[in-house]
Amino acid sequence: MDMARGIDSGVPVRAKPAPKSARTWWKVHQWVGLKISLFMTFILFTGTLAVMSAEIDWLLQPSLRVAPSSVEGPVAWAEIAENAMEYPGVAKATAIDAPTASAFAAKVTVENEAGDLFFLHAHPSTGEIRGTGPWVGAQRVLRNMHRHLNLPVWIGVPIVSSLAFLLLVTLVTSFVVYKKWWRGFAKPLRKRDARTWWGDFHRLAGVWSLWFVALIAITSVWYFVESLGGNAPPQPRVEQETLAGEGGPPADLSAAFDAALRTNPDLRVERAMLPGEDNPLLQIHGDYEAVLVRPRSNAVWVDARTSEVLLTTDGRDLGLHQRIGEMADPLHFGFFGGYWTKIPWFLFGLAMTGLSLSGAAIYSLRIARERGDRVKIGRSFTGMWQGMGHLRWLSAALIATAFVFVSFLILGIP
Repeated sequence: MDMARGIDSGVPVRAKPAPKSARTWWKVHQWVGLKISLFMTFILFTGTLAVMSAEIDWLLQPSLRVAPSSVEGPVAWAEIAENAMEYPGVAKATAIDAPTASAFAAKVTVENEAGDLFFLHAHPSTGEIRGTGPWVGAQRVLRNMHRHLNLPVWIGVPIVSSLAFLLLVTLVTSFVVYKKWWRGFAKPLRKRDARTWWGDFHRLAGVWSLWFVALIAITSVWYFVESLGGNAPPQPRVEQETLAGEGGPPADLSAAFDAALRTNPDLRVERAMLPGEDNPLLQIHGDYEAVLVRPRSNAVWVDARTSEVLLTTDGRDLGLHQRIGEMADPLHFGFFGGYWTKIPWFLFGLAMTGLSLSGAAIYSLRIARERGDRVKIGRSFTGMWQGMGHLRWLSAALIATAFVFVSFLILGIP
């Protein structure tokens, strides 16, 4: 009778989704979230730690620490380079990275006679070498594990970045599964039982992380496209073969650095690529006017033998394809705004990791409830392993592979 009146009155009646359709969406959301929960959690957690990997190295390596009160003026690029090349055991110095923050030393990438890479830590103002650091520190371990599981890049990157499509599935289905989701931003966590608490946590973390999940998924799709050959065209560069003359760069790099810095005084230098015996080019990379680009987009190229500026590049001149490629890393890792962005990226990364874990906990506790078992926090993940089915072995194998190959990386086994 009511339905008939709605039709006869000409007022459109909004049809509710069929229960079967709703259950299908729920099953898709649950299946994707559960079956890959172990591997997804591993990738999300290593990526979250990678955001703060420089800070982890700072905690683990005392020579990376500098008293902020002792830092005055700009980075002493030339002094750092010269001191690094004279440091015992160094055969070649290839790059200098600016301090991550005021309490950090500058990092110099160097090689010994055997070709092994390691770091020197230099005081940014005086250029004094304060100590050494291993090539395989927290930063390299975490980023390699997160990006390609320490596998060859052409294998590992597509495997990891393919998770982006499953993230998109969970994102889209969450809008259907969680009715009136916009009301969930301030809902408290109820403590009635473990299943209720995990469910409330999952929804609360989910609504606050919607934008972040979308951002990580989209940038990861781009990494997948790049891994299949969709890279942006290369940026302008100076080819060493085009340089006339012979001989290496002068021992004193001050003039070359001065010329580079004078060319663009407003460039906030993040990295210097040093010349060598077989390469006379000095490059400085940094931040300028363009937003959301990597430092390499703003560069000055100098012939270190003559201090002649050969090329300057500006991130604002990039094409659309190049700009997309340059935006991916700053957006994915959140380093474009210093700690104003790194800390939120770290916290939302933890929230995403919690989403993956809580989804598995919800499934596990629901199964326990159906069996008539007592629902406790301590049993939150007992059913996850079984519920993952055969994919649990694939997830475990991929994670184990990452740890096996990181041991090769640490030991220097090619």
